[in-house]
Amino acid sequence: MGKRKRLVGEVISDAMDKTVVVKVTRITEHPLYKKKMKRSTNFKVHDEQEVCEVGDTVLIEETRPLSKTKRFRVVEVLERAKVKEGGEFLDSTEDNA
Repeated sequence: MGKRKRLVGEVISDAMDKTVVVKVTRITEHPLYKKKMKRSTNFKVHDEQEVCEVGDTVLIEETRPLSKTKRFRVVEVLERAKVKEGGEFLDSTEDNA
């Protein structure tokens, strides 16, 4: 049995229960013109603890099928989203008391 795929992406939706949508972006080269192109894929990912928020960068791993469209799960949150408050971008993990 081979290794499971691990990908890094950004959470673009967290509206569902225990599921987030993660956009994984990769750079490919056009076969004829050799120009670099950005290609992205959206994955529905299982988030058991519901810790992910929109804008977070997460590490996801392939797993057995959990539903009709879910084939990945969240391994860890690599970077929290920056939240805009009062015109400034702040890190959501900072304590702004």
